[in-house]
Amino acid sequence: MFFHVQKLINEIIPDEPDPAAANALQEGLGGQFGEMRTMMQYMFQSFDFRGKAQPYRDLIQGIGTEEISHVELIATTINYLLDGSPRYRGNGTPGAGGSTPLHMALSQGNIQHYLVGAQSAMPVDSAGNPWSGSYVYVSGNLVLDLLYNLMLEATGRLQKCRLYEMTNNKTARSTISYLIVRDHAHENAYAKALETLGVNWGKVLPIPNFDASTYPEVKKLMEMGAHNKQHHFRLDGSEMGKIFKGQSPSGSGTLETTQEPPEGAPIKPASERPEEFAPGLTRELEKLIEQAAKM
Repeated sequence: MFFHVQKLINEIIPDEPDPAAANALQEGLGGQFGEMRTMMQYMFQSFDFRGKAQPYRDLIQGIGTEEISHVELIATTINYLLDGSPRYRGNGTPGAGGSTPLHMALSQGNIQHYLVGAQSAMPVDSAGNPWSGSYVYVSGNLVLDLLYNLMLEATGRLQKCRLYEMTNNKTARSTISYLIVRDHAHENAYAKALETLGVNWGKVLPIPNFDASTYPEVKKLMEMGAHNKQHHFRLDGSEMGKIFKGQSPSGSGTLETTQEPPEGAPIKPASERPEEFAPGLTRELEKLIEQAAKM
């Protein structure tokens, strides 16, 4: 079973809306190497795990549970980047009097963010292709799965570094930077697991291998040690710490399995969008919701 806290795993910095950046971030959400892929791949690997190598199962499942929070974080970031189209300012039905509050949908980002969703994230990549369960790799062979997971984290980190270079929007960069650091931590985790099985990484990691501290937001997180820490997200104890410890395979310090989960950041409810008819409630329905909230 899983438990949920109504907080984001990392704070999203406010900035102006940017539909183009939102669409680029869709690759990090629903792309072949995005957060939906890592979440589903690691969870199914842990569900399908065979044998008694419990520390390795705990490691995979702990990271998989964190990835659920990453899906929430990046989807919310996309929502923030989309929220803020020119609003309808008149009375009555949006569009009355010739107003076109959704005109940006025809020229920026992905039109389906406005046409299918109500200025919100979707389970697709940056080209609009639906996320596919065929991305998920579960071989049943522990070494092979760990190798594949390391490749997935390295590719995801590479793409997020590219995303960072595409936009200076603070909202986008706050999430991209956090995910660059956490992908580094997950590279360390899978590399360490393989190291315990006899692999010597030498100077290969992290991938991409560059000075990530040149990104100011990433530097701040690295100074806090976020690239060398991993929480197990278990209420009943975990054996992950038997693997995720000692010197980092990427030479970035000492690995630490933490018992306390991330503190998290508040989630700001999205504003109503009358031009999207979202939520599209009449005043009578709003009164019923207000009454239910009081109960």
